[in-house]
Amino acid sequence: MKRMAWLCGVAAIGLSATALAAQTRPNFSGRWTSAPVGDMGSGWGSNITITQDAGRLTVEYEFFSPDDMQPPLIFVYALDGTETENSVMMGRGRQVQVSKTEWVGDTLVITTRHSFIHPETGQTITSEVKQKLSLESPVLLIVEAERSGVLGGPPSTTRTAYRKY
Repeated sequence: MKRMAWLCGVAAIGLSATALAAQTRPNFSGRWTSAPVGDMGSGWGSNITITQDAGRLTVEYEFFSPDDMQPPLIFVYALDGTETENSVMMGRGRQVQVSKTEWVGDTLVITTRHSFIHPETGQTITSEVKQKLSLESPVLLIVEAERSGVLGGPPSTTRTAYRKY
């Protein structure tokens, strides 16, 4: 009986720790702007709006000019690690992006795969972008974007700082 009580106690502590960890995740919600204006380093543009709830993170930003009469781009990511698909209509039609998220400490890592056709061979190629979101303070969001090398180009990493407004 004592062993059963001990096991129940250990299980309760484990569940409490898991619940506490889930409650302490940062919330990236807000309207954010980067400097200098026009910096596309994060992959999301200079002014972004993020909403977040327990299950998903949504990023919205204006990509087109008002004269283009196009809606803002909206990307939704499941926070439980399941794959999400986002699509945009650009250039040569609909482009689908497949993303997964994972928490690494207080950093949210969004890994997105983009597929495209090689211009010379016609073969499908996939590139990958990892966006790492972290809060340096309640009003300073950092997005580090790691891009795989494509078509013989080298991989790259950019770091964009956003201030809440």
